[in-house]
This record gives sequence, structure tokens and C-alpha cells, in this order.
Amino acid sequence: MIAKLHLGIALFASAYLYYSNPSVSSKTNYLPILEIQQQTPLQKSIADGKEVYADFCMQCHLANGKGDGVNFPTLDGSNWLTEKRTQSIHALKFGLSGPIVVNGKKFNSAMPAMGLSNQEVTDVMNYIMNSWGNKQKKSVSLEEVALVKQ
Repeated sequence: MIAKLHLGIALFASAYLYYSNPSVSSKTNYLPILEIQQQTPLQKSIADGKEVYADFCMQCHLANGKGDGVNFPTLDGSNWLTEKRTQSIHALKFGLSGPIVVNGKKFNSAMPAMGLSNQEVTDVMNYIMNSWGNKQKKSVSLEEVALVKQ
């Protein structure tokens, strides 16, 4: 009984200390409301695309976008993304199988269709094309993605 009481007091005290510590709350990754409202459409798309990337792409292409170099090609600095923009959109929408060459290196793996909506494809394309070393001048639009058919 006394052990349970001590455990309860310890849990209560640790929760109190955690939530009353101002340095803990400052470590959150949330944007202030004003910053969210001031985002450009591209910034919002990139932020949304980062979440899609984390859910669907990071397992193979890794958090740094470099892939494993054997089965999964790099997205960071990928000439395939920039030179084959429509094919990149097609791969995200419908999957990809067969050989491709990325930055002079051959890859022959399969990327399954992930069932992403056109908006999710738009967002993840904007994220990967503006992350790591990638900087695109022309953002990917929802209309551009919708035009890519099977």
C-alpha cells in the first residue's frame, strides 16, 4: 500500500515538474498560429509534403533523401527528379517498376503505388524538390499532377 502511494506521489511530482517547466514547452515543433497564417502556398505544400514523406517515402529513401544507393535511389540532388518531372509524378501516383538511371547509377527496384491523392502527390513533390540540396524554381501544382494519367 505504501509502495503504491509513493509511486503515485512520484508520478504526480514528475508530471508537475515536466509541465511546469517552461523550457520543455519551448521544445515543441509547433509553429505559432501567426506563422502558419503567413505561410505561402508553396511553404504550406512543403510542410504538408514533409508529413506525407515521413509516412510513405522515408522508409526507403531515408530521412536525408539519399536512399540506400543499392535498391533505392537518392532524391537529394537527383537528376531524375529534375529531368523527368512528369515521370516522377507518375511514379508517385501509380508506382514504378523497371530500370531507371539516377545520377548515372542504375536502379531496378519496384516502388508500389501508395494510393496518394493528387494533393498528397503535389505536396510530397514540392517537399522533395525543395529539400536537402534540391531547389526548384517552379513549384508542382495540383493541376499539373491531375494531368498525369496512368
